Amino acid sequence: MSIFIDNTLTGKKEEFIPLNPPQVKMYVCGPTVYDEPHIGHARSAYIFDVIRRYLKYRGYEVTFVRNVTDVDDKIINKAKEKYPGENLKSAVKKVSEEYLKAYHDAMKLLGIDPPDKEPKATEYLTRENPMMQKFIEDLIKRGIAYVSEGDVYFDIKKAQGYGKLSHQSLSEMEVGARIAPGEKKRDPLDFVLWKAAKEGEPSWESTWGDGRPGWHIECSVMSSEILGDEFDIHGGGLDLKFPHHENEIAQSEGAGKKFARCWIHHGLLTINGQKMAKSLGNFITIKKFKDEHPYIDSLKVLFLNTHYSNPIDYTEENIKEADSRLSDIALLMGEIDLRLSNKENELKSREINELKEIRNRFITAMDDNFHTPGALAAISELVGITKTHLDDLEFIAEARKLWEEFAKIFGLDYKRKDIIVKVDTLRLSSQSLAPNVFDITKEVKELVLKRDDARKRKDFKEADTLKIEIEKKGYIVEDGKGESRLRKKS
Repeated sequence: MSIFIDNTLTGKKEEFIPLNPPQVKMYVCGPTVYDEPHIGHARSAYIFDVIRRYLKYRGYEVTFVRNVTDVDDKIINKAKEKYPGENLKSAVKKVSEEYLKAYHDAMKLLGIDPPDKEPKATEYLTRENPMMQKFIEDLIKRGIAYVSEGDVYFDIKKAQGYGKLSHQSLSEMEVGARIAPGEKKRDPLDFVLWKAAKEGEPSWESTWGDGRPGWHIECSVMSSEILGDEFDIHGGGLDLKFPHHENEIAQSEGAGKKFARCWIHHGLLTINGQKMAKSLGNFITIKKFKDEHPYIDSLKVLFLNTHYSNPIDYTEENIKEADSRLSDIALLMGEIDLRLSNKENELKSREINELKEIRNRFITAMDDNFHTPGALAAISELVGITKTHLDDLEFIAEARKLWEEFAKIFGLDYKRKDIIVKVDTLRLSSQSLAPNVFDITKEVKELVLKRDDARKRKDFKEADTLKIEIEKKGYIVEDGKGESRLRKKS
C-alpha cells in the first residue's frame, strides 16, 4: 500500500514517492523564540511528530529538520521590554536562549521527539559560516535581488511562477499592497532579504553592509544546506503558506534550487471559537495546560480527533471528552495487565483475524493523508472488541501488543498515575497478584472488596465508613452505573 498526501503546491492528493527511498528528507518551520510556547505550537509540533513517526513505522528512514529563529524583530522588542537598559545584543541572546529552553521543556512535557537537526538562524551568519550572506549575494548576482541603502530586497517581478503555492496571481496580490514607511523597496510586493544594521541591535557583516537577515531567507538557506537543493517534505502552519513559504520558494528557485517537492500545511487552533490572544485572556501555554490538566495526552487526542488540515477549536468540553477516551483505554489495558500478570510466558502468539483487520483499517486511514480521526476509530474498535474477549488471554495479549503499536505512532501512554481498576476485576486475581500490577496493597484490596460486599448487602453506613478508610490509604472509590472503580490519588 502507498501513502497519499495532499500537496499544497499542486492542490492535489498525490502518491508519496520520496526522491531516494527509503530515505525521506523533511523540513518543518520551528519556533521564533520570544515567548512561552502555547497549545497552537503544540499542535504544529505534534502533527509533524506523528507524521515522522508514521513514516518510520512504514519503513522510511526520516531525516527531520526543525529550525529555530533566534534573531527577529519580535525577539528584539521582547529584549527591550524584558531587559531595559541592558546591552541589547546580550539581552537578545538571553531572550532567545530562555524561550528556546522553554520550547524544549514544553516538547519534553508533550513527549515529542527532538528533531534530527535543529539549526539556529544565527549559526548561518558568522564569519566561519556566512551561508545566508552567500545565498543573498548569489541572488544579487543573478539580478533577482537588489541593494537599497543597505537593505536587500527580492525583486518579485523576476520570480518565475510566484504565487503557485498560495494559488494567487500577482494582480491579486497587488490589490492593497503598499510600501510602508521606512521600507526602501522598488515594488510593494518585493520582500526584504537583509535589513541594514540599526544602532545597538545584533548585526553581522556582509559585502553590502552590516545588518541581519529577513525572516524568509533563513529557511531557504538552512533547509538546502542540511537536506540539499531538493528534498521531500516541507511543513508548517496554514498561516505560513503566504507569504513565508511562498517567499521561500521564490528565493530557492531564484538561486537555481528545486526546493521542496511536497508541502504539508496544518489548520490553525482557536479557543472557544476565538483566536488565541493575550488581550482576550485566552492564551494557553503548554505549561499552563499541563498544570491544569493531569494528562498531557488529552491534548494529543484532541488534536488527533480532527484532521491536521482542518481548523480545531479548543474547549474544556473537548478536553474532557478526550480524557474520557484515554481513561477508557487505561482501564481496559490495566485490566489486561491484571489478567495477564505472571501468565504471558505461558501464552503462545497467534494471528487473530479481527486484530489484523483493525491494523489494516488503521494503516488505511493513516495512508490516506494521515487521517488520524479514522485511525482513532480503529483504536476505538480495538477497545470495543477487546472488551468482548477478556477471558481469552491469548487474544488480549495480542490486543495489547496492537495497542502499543498504535500508541507508539501517536506518542500516547496509557500507564496513568491514577490508574483505574474495576472492583470486580480485583476479585479475579489472587491477593498477591494485584500489587504487582496496580501497586494496590493487600490491605487496600481487602478493604475495597469488603466495602463492595457491604454495598451489595445495602449496608451503606459500613460502605461509607470503609470508603473513608480507603481514601486515607491514598485511593478513591468511584461508584458508577453497575460497577465500582478504584483509583489511586494522583
